[in-house]
Amino acid sequence: MGLLSLVLPERCAVCERPGAVLCDRCRNGLTRLRPPLCERCGSPGPWPVRRCAECSGRRLAFVRARSALVYDGSARTFVRVWKEHGRRRLAREAAALVAELVPPPAADVLVHVPGDPERALARGRVAPTALAEELARAWRIPAADLLRRTRSLERQRGLGLAARRRNVRGSVVARASPPRRVCVIDDVYTSGATVNECASALRRAGARYVEVVTLARAVR
Repeated sequence: MGLLSLVLPERCAVCERPGAVLCDRCRNGLTRLRPPLCERCGSPGPWPVRRCAECSGRRLAFVRARSALVYDGSARTFVRVWKEHGRRRLAREAAALVAELVPPPAADVLVHVPGDPERALARGRVAPTALAEELARAWRIPAADLLRRTRSLERQRGLGLAARRRNVRGSVVARASPPRRVCVIDDVYTSGATVNECASALRRAGARYVEVVTLARAVR
């Protein structure tokens, strides 16, 4: 144990008990997303469907999306601490949860959702980047930085679904030609607008098959 750990003991991101970055009690208390799910967007429901009410009628650039957790109170706290407080070791916990619940994608590369340029200066390394790197090790699929933001965005929090889609439209482009099969990695799937914009950018650049994997998912 290092001197820093003795002076400033690690605390659970959810309950703040000292001892671990995510204690066993809180880890076990996170709500897992389990079938039945929408085949396309991964939304849970009473029975499996090819398209649910949430994604039916939408033009989605990705083949399917899967998440590990329901984005409820505990998951929100976990993600907030991870993103805003610089708790880098939480990326390893997040990747372990994803690998536990989501099968490895049929992809040649993992591509993280790029951070907002202005917020990245304040926060440093963005959560999707760290998650993609940890999952690359767990799944033995390379990770690559293939997307960039073209502009800063209005905050998505508080926006309706239509406003979220308008807000991200045209905000992401590919840095280089991607391989044919790509998996987009993000921390939270809320409306799907951000990951869909990333998938669209990858498809325009040459990808033919795009999956999406996130740590958590908002459930309506």
